[in-house]
Amino acid sequence: MAMAAPMLTSSSGARRALPSVDRLLRLAPFEALAHEFGRALLLETLRKMLAEQRARLAGAPLARVPDEETLALECAERLQALMRASLRPVFNLTGTVLHTNLGRALYPAQAIAAATMAMVRPVNLEYDVEGAGRGERDSHVESWLVRLTGAQAAVAVNNNAAAVYLVLNTLAAGREVVVSRGELVEIGGSFRIPDIMASSGCVLREVGTTNRTHASDYEGAIGERTAALMKVHASNYEIRGFTSAVAEADLAQIAHQHALPLVNDLGSGMLVDLEAFGLPHEPTPREAIMQGADIVTFSGDKLLGGPQCGLIIGRSDLIEAIRKNPMKRALRLDKVRLAALEAVLRLYAQPERLRGELPTLALLTRSRDEIREQAQRLLPPLAAALAGHARVSVGDCASQIGSGALPVETLASAGLRLTAVEGRSGASLDALAAALRALPVPVVGRIHDDALILDLRCLEGTQEQEFIAQLARFELPAEAP
Repeated sequence: MAMAAPMLTSSSGARRALPSVDRLLRLAPFEALAHEFGRALLLETLRKMLAEQRARLAGAPLARVPDEETLALECAERLQALMRASLRPVFNLTGTVLHTNLGRALYPAQAIAAATMAMVRPVNLEYDVEGAGRGERDSHVESWLVRLTGAQAAVAVNNNAAAVYLVLNTLAAGREVVVSRGELVEIGGSFRIPDIMASSGCVLREVGTTNRTHASDYEGAIGERTAALMKVHASNYEIRGFTSAVAEADLAQIAHQHALPLVNDLGSGMLVDLEAFGLPHEPTPREAIMQGADIVTFSGDKLLGGPQCGLIIGRSDLIEAIRKNPMKRALRLDKVRLAALEAVLRLYAQPERLRGELPTLALLTRSRDEIREQAQRLLPPLAAALAGHARVSVGDCASQIGSGALPVETLASAGLRLTAVEGRSGASLDALAAALRALPVPVVGRIHDDALILDLRCLEGTQEQEFIAQLARFELPAEAP
């Protein structure tokens, strides 16, 4: 069926001249769209599009009616945009390796394979193959967590905030938990330790001051209503100067003298000593257990380099009570993340191979010289794509680990420094950043010191050609006068 040509007519005539939904559905281009996207979505999109056209034409003394070919093209664009995945890859050139907003840790190949297997095949999630009876889903990771941390037992939930909540709700609901004021941190997204404690049903008992807390402060706060002492690792900030804190071993001794458990929230936990890889030290769960903690909580998708989860390790009697909490079912891990987590934990059995197999560690340990060489390779194509819009140069910069780990420590890095060309306003850096984010695979950098910095620490060598190829699509809107 031939499609009508556009016409210029009065407002009322233009609205009447718009084709009906039924007529459009009988045309070949719309039949093809129905086949590709489904009739329901096509109908919804067509009705909305025609309603917008009628509103546009209303009141105009003379209006052009879009032809059916134009309507078909617009409808196709809308449907394609609607069906485009919302969660899509980006180039993380911010310099923050474990970027909360960009998904934190990347999975190692072993975890990807394990997660894929769990997606496409039935698995023994809660089935005891040998005994032909019901199994426990945590068993798939518990033995590895025990082996790697020295704890007696372990439980996995969906993130570390959930881990802290579940521990406190189980051990201290309706009773007091003693915490230093200097450790009442906000852990991101406005989630604060005091809020999580209140939600769990326990009562926060603050001791000490922001910068100094002594053993006597804990001793003086312990009473009949005390359920536990809690240590929170200040992973996302650091207080320097006139400070004092009670050593974890001493805090454990105080707790145990009063028959109380010590709960240690490490936040961003790592199963090996980072100093072995030339990185600053971060407390490990094994160290926390050795220093006397009865329960330790930490994340799986930060320094550990695995899927999002919260890990709870410690005394077997306390872990068993936590496992029996009805909220455990609401917070448990699904089969895909359990499979990925088990694969990541297995990697730690051979720490000497971690740098080559765990993406998080590989990115954290890249040398500045290696990154600078990569920047030199990418300089010519980027400078050519941005000619007339920005000056591009190679420069040194500082990366950070991110997600609360080692907040004041930086990693020597390098990247591409983009500065505005003469005659363009300072706002052009924001426009330049927006144009790079508009590429098929958004490029996310950071603006610092009057430049747009593209820190290349997280750009893997296998992604260089993809990065270069899409530069042909770069388009910067003309700057307003």
